Amino acid sequence: MQYTKPMIDLVYEIRRRVDANMKPSVKMANPDMLKELADYHHHAKDTITKTLIKELLFLAGDQWHQLLEPTQSDTAKVPDIPKQMVKVYRGQTTLVDAPHPAEEGIAMRSELLVKDIPPPAKPVRMYRGHPVL
Repeated sequence: MQYTKPMIDLVYEIRRRVDANMKPSVKMANPDMLKELADYHHHAKDTITKTLIKELLFLAGDQWHQLLEPTQSDTAKVPDIPKQMVKVYRGQTTLVDAPHPAEEGIAMRSELLVKDIPPPAKPVRMYRGHPVL
């Protein structure tokens, strides 16, 4: 199979993102790389990695794209995929798992309890451990 420049770039990016146990098999010299990536696509949790693998298989051709189609055994067992949300911190975008709905309810209740406490009337200024009037 002839790899184009965009396909090579995708392979490098996929290799950077996959799990450590999968990295040795993601290389151009591996003739079964696309089959292994298609299998990894079904079990991966990272949305970006799954998208990169899907794009690579689209560029490889129709016969490889068909490996992404779910089989009947895959459709029978539908795992609950955790929803992910995008967090941006200092310009870096990351995907994190969204909190469970039960955890959100607990967090909202604790916020309501904190909101019920009135703030102090006037903050006390301290200097070297003594209050300043």
